[in-house]
Amino acid sequence: PPASQNNEQGSTLRDLLTTTAGKLRLGSTDAGIAFAPVYSTGTASGKSGRTMPNILDDIIASVVENKIPPNRAPKINVKSEIKDEPKDDRKCIQDDCSKLYSDIQYSWICDKHVLWLRDHKNNNNWKLFKECWKQGRPVLVSGMHKKMNFSLWKAESISLDFGNQQADILNCKDSIISNTNVKEFWDGFEDVSKRQKIKNGETALLKLKDWPSGEDFKAMMPARYEDLLKSLPLPEYCSPEGKLNLASHLPGFFVRPDLGPRLCSAYGECVAATKDHDIGTTNLHIEVSDVVNILVYVGIAKGNGVLSKSGVLKKFEEEDLDDLLRKRLKDSSELPGALWHIYAGKDADKIREFLQKVS
Repeated sequence: PPASQNNEQGSTLRDLLTTTAGKLRLGSTDAGIAFAPVYSTGTASGKSGRTMPNILDDIIASVVENKIPPNRAPKINVKSEIKDEPKDDRKCIQDDCSKLYSDIQYSWICDKHVLWLRDHKNNNNWKLFKECWKQGRPVLVSGMHKKMNFSLWKAESISLDFGNQQADILNCKDSIISNTNVKEFWDGFEDVSKRQKIKNGETALLKLKDWPSGEDFKAMMPARYEDLLKSLPLPEYCSPEGKLNLASHLPGFFVRPDLGPRLCSAYGECVAATKDHDIGTTNLHIEVSDVVNILVYVGIAKGNGVLSKSGVLKKFEEEDLDDLLRKRLKDSSELPGALWHIYAGKDADKIREFLQKVS
């Protein structure tokens, strides 16, 4: 190259090879050759020793040998070869994000373990999401319901359209599953007086389990299916056609997980008559694939013994909630609909150990 371009930071193939050679040469056993040629170690007659060299390796070795004479020590910055102590990933992400993603509305919650994307309409959300998803962290996106057709997801609307369907209904208090008419479930969704009673007279805590799911959802509820798809957060990852949704693009010979969607509906636990307020509607579990959950509707139960919103908030106050979430709960425009306990995947072994001790 011309003299003006002939410098140690050049971008030619020779410069690249030279730079790499300088780093590798420290551990080389062949004097003067940074890339040791690769030879086969045997012949058809069984004699040992080097035979025909690999041509490409020979060329590289020759180029590097001519560039860096054996008697000239390569310039190496030793400090750059020593790795720093591992840093706290959370702090690294937060420091980087504050500079790179200033156009995205977000907060860090739950002791900075969870990213909260506060503007669901921002088209750049996926860039920040990607940094957290690399580490397998949960991300909260608020406001998704604002994109949806609210009337489609009302309990009375679903009951009217599909009340004659049969489905598995789980009584979460005693783990009894029954195949029954879904109208019975939806009739009691917001009217406590119409809910089933169990043996001791308590109100049953029912869950309509994964109904409908997958292709059944699309075939049975096409309008709701389309409404859900257009409302997905981070469509680059979550949409079936998303360019970063790996599972959707797997070749046909792979056994794909059920990617849904599926509808999960359950009664809330805000009935004062319920003796045990610590019963959940979803057991502790590990998903087979990454999952996006969208809260499409929150029913407000009516009837004797139902807690007021202040009573509901008091129940949430008993939980170990993040300060920002507590503030959000007190916002009159917000309606709490679900309480989640999410654990890091890396803690699965510790959780199993704990459960085994308990059992």
